[in-house]
Amino acid sequence: MRVKVVTDSTSDLPPQVAAELGITVVPAQIQYGNEVYHDGVDLTTDEFYRRLRTSSSLPKTSPASVGTFKAIYQDLSREGESIISIHVAAKLSSTFDVAKVASAELNLPIVLVDSQTASMACGLLAIIAAKAAQSGASLKEVEALVRQAVPHTITFGVFGTLQYLAMGGRIGKAQAFVGNMLRIHPILAIKGGEVVPIERVRTLSKAVERMCQIVESLGLPREMAVLRTTDRQEAEKLAQRLSSVFPLERMYRASIGPSMGTQVGPDALGVALIAAKPV
Repeated sequence: MRVKVVTDSTSDLPPQVAAELGITVVPAQIQYGNEVYHDGVDLTTDEFYRRLRTSSSLPKTSPASVGTFKAIYQDLSREGESIISIHVAAKLSSTFDVAKVASAELNLPIVLVDSQTASMACGLLAIIAAKAAQSGASLKEVEALVRQAVPHTITFGVFGTLQYLAMGGRIGKAQAFVGNMLRIHPILAIKGGEVVPIERVRTLSKAVERMCQIVESLGLPREMAVLRTTDRQEAEKLAQRLSSVFPLERMYRASIGPSMGTQVGPDALGVALIAAKPV
């Protein structure tokens, strides 16, 4: 029985990577007034950030419906495949709960995994699951691999402002940073299902450098991705900077899409990794 991998668009998995590895990405919904878009389908990243910069309020984001998840699971199971469905942290989004309801209504071999993180850290878990599945691993083996990797997986981010996280209400333990958000460039992480503060830094360039130092301190990672919202050039500089700990040719580059972009805003950079040790 083959294993199929499912994730959601909050994983920011690059479309070409998903296609190459046969990963199904379930798009979240982005709503501007009465207009509803599907993340990565009918709303481009560039258009999203253009609208985000000029809007006085955040768009509403929501996961795909139970019906959508059920249809996807049923389609994937028609040829006898089992399914592992890996999703953004349940503490940050209702996506995991929606997938859980959908799977419970089906008599199919489906395993759900809460990544306990977001963006490409979740995407990296989907990647290692898909690679294992392609090599012939069973559902039980793929599940064990992913669950073992979850404690090793983390996303770091630096931001020009915390405005969007504060507006979105998902800043969690980093709330203490908000009071001075116009004068600092914080380093935050998504770990254990929460946004947690790492350090306050006075300039964006120093924040990026400090983030790199933190990543380097974790040793040689198993997988790594560089993330960005609007600045492709700065993201590539970040990738070059991190080539000391991870080969450039194996480093994924990901654009933070509307689901996460609504929270982090423009001019954000990040690093997602599966570390050698729990973090």
